[in-house]
Amino acid sequence: MPAPRRPKPLHDPDPYGTPPYGGPGPWAPAPPVQHPAAAQAQGPHTQGPYAQRPYAQGSHAPGSRAEAVAPARGAHLAEGVQAHGAHLAEGVPAHGTHPAEGVPFHGAHLAGTVPGQGGAPFDALPHVPEPSGPPNPTASMSKPPAGPAASPAPVESAVPDPWQNYDPWAATPGALRQNGAFQQNGPLQQNGIAVPTVAERRKRARKALVLGAVALALVSGGVGGAAGAYLERNGGLTDIELPQAAKEAPGRAPDSVAGIAAHALPSVVTLHVRGSEEEGTGTGFVLDGEGHILTNNHVIEPAGAGGTISVTFNGGETAKAEVVGHDSGYDLAVVKVSGVHGLAPMPLGNSDSVQVGDPVVAIGAPFDLANTVTSGIISAKDRPITAGGEKGDGTDVSYVDALQTDAPINPGNSGGPLLDSRARVIGINSAIRSADSGSDLGTGQAGSIGLGFAIPVNQAKRVAEELINTGRATHPVIGVTLDMNYAGDGARVGTKAAGGGPPVTTGGPGAKAGLKAGDVITEVDGGRVHSGEELIVKTRAHRPGDRLRLTVRRGGTRRTVTLVLGSASGD
Repeated sequence: MPAPRRPKPLHDPDPYGTPPYGGPGPWAPAPPVQHPAAAQAQGPHTQGPYAQRPYAQGSHAPGSRAEAVAPARGAHLAEGVQAHGAHLAEGVPAHGTHPAEGVPFHGAHLAGTVPGQGGAPFDALPHVPEPSGPPNPTASMSKPPAGPAASPAPVESAVPDPWQNYDPWAATPGALRQNGAFQQNGPLQQNGIAVPTVAERRKRARKALVLGAVALALVSGGVGGAAGAYLERNGGLTDIELPQAAKEAPGRAPDSVAGIAAHALPSVVTLHVRGSEEEGTGTGFVLDGEGHILTNNHVIEPAGAGGTISVTFNGGETAKAEVVGHDSGYDLAVVKVSGVHGLAPMPLGNSDSVQVGDPVVAIGAPFDLANTVTSGIISAKDRPITAGGEKGDGTDVSYVDALQTDAPINPGNSGGPLLDSRARVIGINSAIRSADSGSDLGTGQAGSIGLGFAIPVNQAKRVAEELINTGRATHPVIGVTLDMNYAGDGARVGTKAAGGGPPVTTGGPGAKAGLKAGDVITEVDGGRVHSGEELIVKTRAHRPGDRLRLTVRRGGTRRTVTLVLGSASGD
């Protein structure tokens, strides 16, 4: 018979041909473990777990070394008999030959019922009688055995070997079946962890599903409870709730309008004056801890001799006040409250330091709206303002070298403070220019048009000190009588006095400086003077004893004179 055809290797030959990756030989890699299909085992075998395997015809004796090339994977041990993992060719030992009696093959499978992958038995090798002589290495594998060896005999069941089909790369550590077969659970992953079975995967999926359902129920319950509480608190889904900013801290920057107002309001008071014929409302502020309060003269004037003055503080407390002193020429008055503790005096600033454009805040009670705050700037300085004059004799006229502001000032703001950016008093709000009536806040109810006037605090401070100390204020005087009907530019000295006396007071400051009747004063300390009212305002802006430099026009010539201001008491 022709030699059996050698099966093709499971892989292509190595093109490099160098050990250990060359052709078959001592360095050839072991073929992977093969799991033969289940079949009926044949041939006699030795009882017990270690069944003897006769050498196939043409195999080497134990301990012999193969002369030919290593058999290809899947070579047959004998005709029609397949060993696990190797086929024996003529004169070539099986792969993995052991020096024990029997036919060795890869994996050292035992006779009898040997579990394959999944525990199925495979065919046992048929019994081959031992040759009487030495083994013939050139014997053909295809030669049929002679004698009774040709007829297979039934194979009795043997005790299975759990290590017979052990494959460390094919499964995780398995377990023995009841019949002793080794059960492999499945292949390994790259990280060495066993691949879960279908039952394990289903169990994990059920567990994850249960945990997810529990978590979803908890989250849904919490969200539902919060939503229910919100709806109950806010009136359900049908009501509309508009968005709103959160509450902020009440503090503000000290130089802001809010900061200035917060600092000054505790020192501001509202005055309610009632007389026998009229009543009015005005504003004032605390000067000291003894209860002295500064306000305008026209605010307390309605009280007269038998009227009442009620002072209301920022916190709502009310106290009766008495007049300490007043002066209509300056339009200032001081009242005092008794039995009041914890008063907060208002700090005084310096009106000479004020510049046009500086921010200011006015506080008052316009139309009896107490603690009203408005803001603006200094619009101008040294505005000559005259207010009053309702009596007709000039005794109630006030002359003010005022600070002009656009901060809204209305009736009721009179006597209130005009504050700088540091919450210091720089002026006392006294007059406004309205569109339909006069400038006196006490005579009309016209509203502000952005033209407000305040008495400079430097002048108010001097007058207030005199009123507190003596009850009367002194006025600086030049000692001349002015012609108030003069229509030309400047202030002209009259030709006669009101009582028929000389227009220049004998021995007065004007007489000493050389002034004469008919002289026209055009400048005071370099500043232009356009009328008699302006000259009075410029004069009263100083203290008695101050030195003035006057520019005088007499005839067609100009001359400059210097004089020291005198003092006059009363209105």
